[in-house]
Amino acid sequence: MWVKTLGREHGITAPLRVDHRRVARRQLVAALKRSSKGIEALLKLGLASEGEVPPSRGYVWRNLSLDVAHVLAYFVAHEAHHRGQIVMVARQTGHRLPRATTNGLWQWKTDAAQP
Repeated sequence: MWVKTLGREHGITAPLRVDHRRVARRQLVAALKRSSKGIEALLKLGLASEGEVPPSRGYVWRNLSLDVAHVLAYFVAHEAHHRGQIVMVARQTGHRLPRATTNGLWQWKTDAAQP
């Protein structure tokens, strides 16, 4: 949604959303890659605009500073939040994840290097 909200007016195309009830793993991985490209484009836009993502009419909340450092920090924290949710939901539903899996959730560099 951030790619759509902040980028649409500046020519950055937001990836289509997947049906979270029916998406296959391969489709999800492809969608996440497209989303990553959109986030990257937003950050590049901000760097090219003197360190600030240009404002857009779609961004009505104004609760996130649009300097690149804040935007990047927010995206990293938000991603970590979702990874934590995965572990929490698994535990709450009685499906304790293997240690290798939970540890792997935080190996961002390894995940980024995989095709």
